Amino acid sequence: MTRTTLDLTGLKCPLPALKTRKALKPLHPGDQLEVHCTDPLSVIDIPNLIRETGDKVEITERNDARIVFLIEKTNGSIGDVNAALHS
Repeated sequence: MTRTTLDLTGLKCPLPALKTRKALKPLHPGDQLEVHCTDPLSVIDIPNLIRETGDKVEITERNDARIVFLIEKTNGSIGDVNAALHS
């Protein structure tokens, strides 16, 4: 298990979600991605992204200066699960 930190401070929507998606792709199940954001919309965008990918997310810090998400990579995406169910 590894933990990677992604500093997205100063970036505006949709860049934090897009860069988070890209950073999650090479991770293995159990790996963690710690994402630091300043865009207030990221509290909506990143949890929505993680619902799509099927991973786990929690907001570990939220104040006027930044928002920190801790994302855990799981075994697959919702799309992978749906594909397996319909094959």
